[in-house]
Amino acid sequence: MRLLLVDDHAIVRAGLRMLLEAHPDMEIIGECENGQDAIRRALELKPDVILMDVGLPDIPGYDATRAIKKELPAVIILALTMHESDEYFFEMLNAGASGYVPKKAAPTELVNAIRVVYAGGVYLYPSLAKTLVQDYLTRAEQDNDAGAFDGLTERERQVLTLIADGLSNQQVADKLVISVKTVERHRANILAKLGLHSRTELVKYAIRKGLIQVEG
Repeated sequence: MRLLLVDDHAIVRAGLRMLLEAHPDMEIIGECENGQDAIRRALELKPDVILMDVGLPDIPGYDATRAIKKELPAVIILALTMHESDEYFFEMLNAGASGYVPKKAAPTELVNAIRVVYAGGVYLYPSLAKTLVQDYLTRAEQDNDAGAFDGLTERERQVLTLIADGLSNQQVADKLVISVKTVERHRANILAKLGLHSRTELVKYAIRKGLIQVEG
C-alpha cells in the first residue's frame, strides 16, 4: 500500500511514518502539512491511501478530500483526526472518505483501519459507528409513516437499537438472551430489508437518503 500522510504537525507525521513503515505491506510515499499541498501531491503521486487530518491550517480536510476524490475517485481517504464531533464525521463521509479514526485510537486500530479501507470496506471507529446508527434510528422514529423502519420486525428494531448503544454481537445476544448466530441473522435481515449488503452501502444509503444531514 502506497500511503500519503497529511497532517500539519511534523511530530505526528514522524510518528505515523515510524508506526506504518514497520509493516512490510505499507510504504509512505509522501507527506503534506496543508490541504492545498495534499491536493497537489495526490495528483502527482497517486497514492493508494491518504491519511487526512481534518483540521488543516489552510482548508479543512473535507474540502481537500472532496477535491482529491473529484480528480482521483479511486484514491482511498481515511480521516485521522482529533475531532470526534458529528459535524466533522459526516462532513468527511459526505466528501468521500472511507473511514474516520480519532487520534486517540490505538496504533493497532489505525493499522487495521488502513487495511479495511484498502480492501474496499468502510472503517468507522466504534463510537462513531454508534453515532451513525443512532442518527438513523432518531430519524426513523420521527417519521410518522408506517414504513419508517422499512418493514423491520420488533426484534430487529431491538437489535438495531442495541447496536446503536454500541453493543457487540455477543453483548446483544446476552442482552436479548439469544444466540450470537441469531443476532448475526437479524443484522443480515436488517441490511436486506434496507436493500443493502454491507456497511459501506449503509453509509452511502444514509447520506444519499438524507438520513444523515451535515450541519452547516
